[in-house]
Amino acid sequence: MKLLFDQNVSPWLCGALSDLFPDSIHVRNVGLREADDAIIWDYAAQHGFAIVTKNADFRQRSFLLGHPPKIVCLRMGNCSTRAIAGSCAAGLPIFSISLRMNRNHS
Repeated sequence: MKLLFDQNVSPWLCGALSDLFPDSIHVRNVGLREADDAIIWDYAAQHGFAIVTKNADFRQRSFLLGHPPKIVCLRMGNCSTRAIAGSCAAGLPIFSISLRMNRNHS
């Protein structure tokens, strides 16, 4: 599973989670640091990424447009990047099952 980390999520997560989520990238690494949500959405869909974000707009967009891409919405409030990495790592089985199931139903 490839993750595309949105601009509101630390780019440090790419390295911290690279063993669990290889080929994941941050939007700044592909020239999308200042891009609006629609462009990030299209990039993720075209390149097989799930978007990791704290932005509720992506969640709303997913309700309207469906998938791909899938959205991993981090609803953790103000916490450290290390805490986010730990939660993402702990959620790996849930991410994998959810994304795989939904991919088969598209």
